[in-house]
Amino acid sequence: MGEILGQVGHLFFQAAPTIVFVFFLFIILDRLFFRPVTGILKQREEATLGALARAREQAAAAEAKGGEYQAAFQAARQEIYRQREAERRSSLSERESILKKAREQSEAMLREAQDSLRAEVAGAKKELDSACRSLAEEIAEAVLSPGTSLGEAGGSGP
Repeated sequence: MGEILGQVGHLFFQAAPTIVFVFFLFIILDRLFFRPVTGILKQREEATLGALARAREQAAAAEAKGGEYQAAFQAARQEIYRQREAERRSSLSERESILKKAREQSEAMLREAQDSLRAEVAGAKKELDSACRSLAEEIAEAVLSPGTSLGEAGGSGP
């Protein structure tokens, strides 16, 4: 057993420079490679998390702005509908006014035409009445006059 311990001790003594070399290699790699890489990875993670947080904030802000724009757009649309409705009512009112004036003018023209026609009818009646009277007087004179015979009054004889 003493020989085995001696061999293990000799093996350990021969492996000591390798162990020291690996230890120094670990320290050198840690300082020159692992720490900078770990630092860079932490910075990337922080930058990524920061960028994600900023992206979430910007997305929330964009969503809020979108809601505001949608509300403003809806309000503008309603205002346009109100204006159209007001213009439509105004146009209908103006149309009714124009139609009313046209009806009144046509009724006035119709009354004037009827009055003119009545006056013409009355004038024609007076003319006919006077023509009838003069004709009646002529007929009465012709029939009642002493020197005329029936044959002469008729115009042409046989």
